[in-house]
Amino acid sequence: MKEKEKAIIEAAIKLYATKGFTATSIQEIVTESGISKGAFYLYFKSKEALLIAILEYYFDYIQKKLEVFDSYVLPPREKFSLKLTALFHAMLEHKEFIIMQSREQAIPLNKEVKELMIRKYYEAQMFYQDSLRAIYGKKAEPHLWDMALMLEGVINSYIKLLLFNPDGFKIDELVGYILRRVDSLVDGLQGEEPLATKEKVDELIKKTKAYFLTEGQDIKKMINEMKNTVADLQNREDLLITLDVLEREIDMELPRIPVIQGMLSNLKDEPSLDLYRETIASKYNIKG
Repeated sequence: MKEKEKAIIEAAIKLYATKGFTATSIQEIVTESGISKGAFYLYFKSKEALLIAILEYYFDYIQKKLEVFDSYVLPPREKFSLKLTALFHAMLEHKEFIIMQSREQAIPLNKEVKELMIRKYYEAQMFYQDSLRAIYGKKAEPHLWDMALMLEGVINSYIKLLLFNPDGFKIDELVGYILRRVDSLVDGLQGEEPLATKEKVDELIKKTKAYFLTEGQDIKKMINEMKNTVADLQNREDLLITLDVLEREIDMELPRIPVIQGMLSNLKDEPSLDLYRETIASKYNIKG
């Protein structure tokens, strides 16, 4: 990665952490990174393209933090402990960015973002499974998916607590506590039939991809149905204009959540559109 490209990404992360994605302009990003707008567009065709690069940069940053320990000659349990510790610290290093995006809920989920998130989720599961296999061997083998899913849930829950209360836990103690719970989990699963098998999870991921990656098409069908409904109403050209704006926004590479929210708000006074409006709001995680 070139230095200017890295400078743009790091400047954007800093601004997104304080202002959020939607409220941050390209001009603010180039000012913060000390480059020209022309130089910005040499690396990124839009703010949306920059967002993809930021997510890739962030995931790569965490991965490199964990890969440091791969060359260490240590027992698997100790190596996994170091990696979990590094994971928690990496999250805390970017806590403002994570918290802001969580509160704003405005990272639009276009196809590229969805594919990235699904791929990273699968990679995380493989990381947990490989670590558990190395520590517990054949004892854990039949239950790796169940154990990885439960371990992920525990880790994500404590990450949330750490982000909002970093002084509430000592990370070393937390990692030791989690690993002891995994010990109990492995012992407790002996004799149980696995619930989550590779076949079941692969099918789930396949269905998840099919749902998320065709979501835009489903919404377009709904908008067409809404237009047909509005066409039968008297003097409601304003609704047709709103639906046209909504359709164009959803067709964008990276739809703007505030615009979608505003258009849905314009439809609130027509009861016949309520079900459609609520379904679209749910798909984009819009409340109200």
